[in-house]
Amino acid sequence: MKKRIKLKGRIKTYIQFSIYLGVLLGVVDAAMFMIDLRAGLLLTGFTVFYLVITLSLYFYNKPILMNELVSFATEYGQIQRKLLREMDLPYALLDDGGRVIWTNLAFEGVVHQAKGYSKSITALFPAITRDRLPDDSGVDETQYELQYEGNEYVAKFRKISLKEMAENSDIIDARDYDGYLIAMYLYDETALHIALQEVDDQSLAVGMIYLDNYEEALESVEEVRRSLLIALIDRKVNKYISSVDGICKKLEKDKYLIILRKKSLSQLQESRFELLEDVKTVNIGNEMAVTISIGVGLDGLTSAQNYEFARNAIDLALGRGGDQAVIKTPEKVTYYGGKSQQVERNTRVKARVKAHALREIITSKDLVLVMGHRMPDVDSFGAAVGIYRIAQTLGRKAHIVLNDVTPAIAPMVELFRSNPEYEDDMIINNQTAIEAANSNCVLVVVDVNKPSITECPELLRFCKSVVVLDHHRQGTETIENATLSYVEPYASSACEMVSEILQYTYDNIKIHTEEADCMYSGIMIDTNNFMTKTGVRTFEAAAFLRRNGADVTRVRKLFREDALEYKARADAVSQAEIYKQFFAISICTADELPSPTVIGAQAANELLNIRGIKASFVLTDYQGKIYISARSIDEVNVQVIMERMGGGGHMSTAACQMEGVGIIEAIGVLKRTIDSMLENNEL
Repeated sequence: MKKRIKLKGRIKTYIQFSIYLGVLLGVVDAAMFMIDLRAGLLLTGFTVFYLVITLSLYFYNKPILMNELVSFATEYGQIQRKLLREMDLPYALLDDGGRVIWTNLAFEGVVHQAKGYSKSITALFPAITRDRLPDDSGVDETQYELQYEGNEYVAKFRKISLKEMAENSDIIDARDYDGYLIAMYLYDETALHIALQEVDDQSLAVGMIYLDNYEEALESVEEVRRSLLIALIDRKVNKYISSVDGICKKLEKDKYLIILRKKSLSQLQESRFELLEDVKTVNIGNEMAVTISIGVGLDGLTSAQNYEFARNAIDLALGRGGDQAVIKTPEKVTYYGGKSQQVERNTRVKARVKAHALREIITSKDLVLVMGHRMPDVDSFGAAVGIYRIAQTLGRKAHIVLNDVTPAIAPMVELFRSNPEYEDDMIINNQTAIEAANSNCVLVVVDVNKPSITECPELLRFCKSVVVLDHHRQGTETIENATLSYVEPYASSACEMVSEILQYTYDNIKIHTEEADCMYSGIMIDTNNFMTKTGVRTFEAAAFLRRNGADVTRVRKLFREDALEYKARADAVSQAEIYKQFFAISICTADELPSPTVIGAQAANELLNIRGIKASFVLTDYQGKIYISARSIDEVNVQVIMERMGGGGHMSTAACQMEGVGIIEAIGVLKRTIDSMLENNEL
C-alpha cells in the first residue's frame, strides 16, 4: 500500500494552529451562554462562521502548501546538488553493492569517465573490492590508500543510512524507509607524499670507513712509497664520497667519518658500494691489496642515534671479517660485499690480551659454566673442554652444559664419563645449569654467537658475566652486553682459538691427553682434515696440542663410521643435481641414522671434490625441519647465501634451518635465492 507523505514538527503545528484556536473559541462560547443568552448566540454564529472558513482554507490550502514545500525542497536540493557537483573534492555516491550511481565533476576528471558512469567501483580501482566497503556488519567508515595513474590518494568511504536520514527530517515522516548509500571521497595526497619523500631523502646518514689491513698493507710496500699508498687510498675514499655530495673526514690514520644524505646513500646501495672493490685496485707494488669496511647508521630519531647505529654497523662489518658494508636501521641490518677471504693475522697480541682478560674474569668468580650450540659438534665440545681445563687450572669449579649427547660427540663424551680423574658433574644438563647459576658465576659461550641457537638460551639471562669465544662471522642477532667478546672469523675453529688462549692463560699449563685429543679433533673436523680454512696459526695450534699428547691415530679411531652412515653419504653424493653448471644440490635421506645432519655436512664436503663445482648444498629433513649444509672452496661465498635464507656461517662453510616447508619446496627456495644473487652479481 502506498504511504502518504505527512507533515510533522513546527510547520504542522503552525498550519493547524487556526483549528486549535476555533476549538478554544467554542469553549469560550459555551461559557458565554452561562453569562448571557444573546451574547452566547451571537458568539456561536461567529464561531461557526470562523470554523467553516478555517476548515475550508485548511483543506483547500494544504495541497497547495505541500506543493510549495516540495518545490522549495527541490530547489534547495538542486542548489546542494550543484554545490556538490562543482565541489573541488572528488566525490561519488555508491549503492550498497558498490555500484557508482552519481559522481561530481572533480571525480569524473580523476577517473576520466563521463557523467552517468554506473559500473562497479572495482572496475575503476581494483584494490577496492566489495568486502572493503562499509556494510551491515557495523562498519560505517573505512579508508584506504590508492595509487591511480601515478597519483596517490586516500579514499574514504562513509555509510549513509536512508532510514536515519528520513527520521532526522523536519518535514517528511518516512520511518518505514530502509537501505543505505555509500559516500566516497578522494583526497589527493601526491604532493604531500612527494614532500615527505623529499624530506626523507634529505635526512642525514652517518657512516664510518675503516681500513681492515692498514698495517699489513704498509709493511708490504717500500717505506719511501708508503705515503703515496696512503694518499691514493685517501683520494679514492674522498672522491667516492664527494661524488654523491657527501662529507668525508679522516679521524685517524685508518678511520674516516662520513656524512651523506639518505638519497645519496641509495645511490651507493644501487651500485653495491663500488668503493669496496675500487680500493683493492690501489697497487703501487704492495703485495697485499687494501680492503675496507663500511658501517652506516640510518633512520634514527637523532643524529646521535645514527652515529650509534654506525658504530654498531662497523663492529658487525669487522666482526664478519671486513671487506664489506653494513647498513643498520632501527628495523633491520643490510649487508653488502663480504666476498673476500678473511686475512689471517700472524700476530698473537690480541689472543694474549683476550687470554689475560679471560683469566681475570674467571679468577674473580667461583663458578664457570661452559656451553656451545644446540646439537653440539666436535668443535663445540672440544672448545668447551679447553675452557674447562683453564678453569680447573685456575682452581675454579667448572661445568660443561650439555643437554643431549649427539652421536657425533658421543665417543669423546665417553672419554670423560668413564675416566675417574674427572668429576661426575663435569657435564650437566640445562636445568641443573640454571639452578647452579648465580651472581658469582661466569658463563663462557663457545663456537656460537647467536643466543637463539645456544645450548641453553635461558642461561644467558641468569648469568651477569658472559664471555663469547667464536670463529663464525657475526650476524644481526648477537649476544649483547658480553663482558668479553672474542670473535675472530679468520680462525679455522673454536678449538684453534681456545688452544691459543690456553698458552697465555697459565705458564706451562698441563693438558690431559683426552682434552688434547678433543681439541685436535675439533680443528681436524672443521678444517676437513686441514684442507680448508687453514693458516699458519692453525698448524701452530695443532702442533701445540700434539706436544701435549694429542694422537692422530686415536683421533682417527674416534671418528670411524659404520657402514650405514657411509652408504647414506655415498647415496647423497650419487644423487646430486648440478644446478647452473657450478652448484651441486642433493638430499640426504638418512632417517634411520641418529645424526643425519652430520652425514649431510660430510656429503656436502664430498661434493666439492667434483671438478667444476664451486659450491655444494645438501638438504636433510630432520625432526620437522629442513637442515641445509653449504660448502665451497674459494670462489663462492656460501655464507651470504645462507644468510639470505636465515642462516649463517663462514665463506666456505655455512648452514641454515627452515621450518614449515617440505624438502622440494626448500630446494625451490634455494634455487630462487641462487638465481636472484647471480642476477644481482652478489656472488
